[in-house]
Amino acid sequence: MEKVEIALQRIAEAILSRLPNLLLAFVTLVAGAWLIKLVLSIVRNRFERNNVDRSLRDFIISIVKFVLYTMLILSAASMVGIQTTSFVAVLGAASLSIGLALQGSLSNFAGGVLILIFRPFRVGDFISSSVGDASGTVERIDILYTTLVTAEGISVFAPNGPLANSVIRNFSNISKRRFEYSIRITSDSDISRAREAILTVLRSDPRILKTPGPEVHAGELADNAVHLIIRGWTAKENYLEIYYSKLADIRQALEGLVTIINVSGKMNPDEAG
Repeated sequence: MEKVEIALQRIAEAILSRLPNLLLAFVTLVAGAWLIKLVLSIVRNRFERNNVDRSLRDFIISIVKFVLYTMLILSAASMVGIQTTSFVAVLGAASLSIGLALQGSLSNFAGGVLILIFRPFRVGDFISSSVGDASGTVERIDILYTTLVTAEGISVFAPNGPLANSVIRNFSNISKRRFEYSIRITSDSDISRAREAILTVLRSDPRILKTPGPEVHAGELADNAVHLIIRGWTAKENYLEIYYSKLADIRQALEGLVTIINVSGKMNPDEAG
């Protein structure tokens, strides 16, 4: 019984001796939590004023919140006499191990941050990348992956690391697009009449821009055929409709006027969106 009383007395003395530090740690936790909320509120408001992407905004705020609360807890722990040196060493070693194990994910994370900051494309844009088979309409931009929907309606998940380091073609971040056709007619055909007939078709459509105007050039003069190159410009929202409809209209206008060998359009597979 006497030993128990001695032990309780020592515990009470230890608590009383550390009571000021405990009170200081408690006040530090309360004041620190209030200050962290104030800092996060200021950062959030600044992001909203600068129209920072919401995905990047929430991610950065969560990281800042984690770092600040970790520092606050370590500070309070050191005030009550808890040794935090070993804890920090273990945390650093764990962070290094996790970083080595997740090198690919960290690369995708860095790429996602770059995409959200510099915004080479936005949700709703049709893009194609020089790496892999990444082409389609951007449906979602996350920290690690960007989701694309191809012209066939297939969802493609492109890692942000390779995507951020690739050459990206954004077909939505433009106001106009050029369409191009290739027509081969026999060498005995009247090139001038064919050219005028084609220009009449293109100039009669108000959706085709007058500046720069449509063009028809002889790209190749072979022994048995003449290769005509046809180019015109239209607003990006009219591109697909113009591309397919004018191809048929030109062929119809040339029937009976010249002998057609072949009619084709020039469109990359990733431009179909």
